[in-house]
Amino acid sequence: MYLDSSEPLALALELGYTPVSAADLQIRYRGIQMGEEKQRSLLLDSASRFPLPHDLVVGLPGVRFSYGTAGFRSEGSILVSTVYRAGVLAALRSLKTGSAIGLTITASHNPVSDNGVKIADPDGGMMVQRWEPFADALANAPDSEHLLQLVVQFVEEENIPFGGVQSAEVLLGRDTRPSGEALLEAAKHVCLAERLMSNLEKRLTYCWIKNHCFGCRCLMNLVPRERITDSLDTELVVDGANGVGGDKLEQLKKMVTGLDISVKNTGKKGEGVLNENCGADYVQKEKVVPSGFGPEDVGIRCASLDGDADRLVYFLIPSASSVNIDLIDGDKILSLFAVFIKEQLDVLYKDSDSNNKPPVRLGIVQTAYANGASTAYLKRLGLEVVFTPTGVKYLHKKAAEYDIGIYFEANGHGTVLFSENFLSGLECRSNELASASSDSL
Repeated sequence: MYLDSSEPLALALELGYTPVSAADLQIRYRGIQMGEEKQRSLLLDSASRFPLPHDLVVGLPGVRFSYGTAGFRSEGSILVSTVYRAGVLAALRSLKTGSAIGLTITASHNPVSDNGVKIADPDGGMMVQRWEPFADALANAPDSEHLLQLVVQFVEEENIPFGGVQSAEVLLGRDTRPSGEALLEAAKHVCLAERLMSNLEKRLTYCWIKNHCFGCRCLMNLVPRERITDSLDTELVVDGANGVGGDKLEQLKKMVTGLDISVKNTGKKGEGVLNENCGADYVQKEKVVPSGFGPEDVGIRCASLDGDADRLVYFLIPSASSVNIDLIDGDKILSLFAVFIKEQLDVLYKDSDSNNKPPVRLGIVQTAYANGASTAYLKRLGLEVVFTPTGVKYLHKKAAEYDIGIYFEANGHGTVLFSENFLSGLECRSNELASASSDSL
């Protein structure tokens, strides 16, 4: 297996940051195309270098790796074999799809001693669920021979090109956890297994994402360059959870002129420990002032990210003597998005010919753990609210069925999805309004 990259990087990597740590490293590898037997031999050899932890080999009860919401997670020191095997999984997924696959080493909001590995499909979403049983079997294969048998069988079942004719592309990244460096090496090993075979045609390239990429510029163009009104509160204090988000915000705030952003718990040496008494999970569950915040932050809009910056909650500190906070969690963020988008749609299509155009399907997706008051409020607005089992994989899949799908968990993990159909309709509506405006002149 070898890696080669010529396509644009995944959208999540298009933010144009200048890397400052291994967390930003993206790896591309060009190898020699080899036959299927050679591939099997290399896989067998490299897999033998990353044996299962002893407890799994002897089959102790309850000791087993399981593919969760988006990957595997455990105590960082026992994950080396799992991350290596996730690299095999990602390479096979890339060969199957013919596209780049993302592999990230992170444990999100969990303690710094934990770590994990997540795999993302070419669309930026999670790996398809029907591959999860294979992922479980791969992670728990007792030895390299069993692992090879699993791979060979799965390659045949899925009709995956395994002979080296087609190249695989895996984008690697990690967060700031100390265990991440060794785990990254394990993930890289599956890509570099044949590196000793020849030095002539093989090279390892570290690829840094350039500043001011197209996607980043487009995003920044949406931000007002000047203050719209003097009454707009532009001050924002962000808790970076001592993770990857803090450093990125330090860079991003230089580009966003409409907000006065200050960052605490940035992860700099001596400032604190990842997710310890800080971060979105801590703030949302404990509802207390995070570490690093004090009287100077009273009454100011504050926000918390988690360790890998995929959760967001807002809060206010009501007084200098207060330990507790006024929390704006994911349920409230969802409600704000829903109200705002509904209002914009009402304005956008107010004068349109509704008889000739199907209505925009706006869907709100929640789980049984959502705040019941938020559900009742959204239904009173006339919005369609549906429920899924707990887990982002279910929420995201359901939200994608709508023209505009909104989901957020209370922990601040969520997003807004816009379908291609809606975006095409939006462009048509924009042209209609421009034409009407021109005719009125």
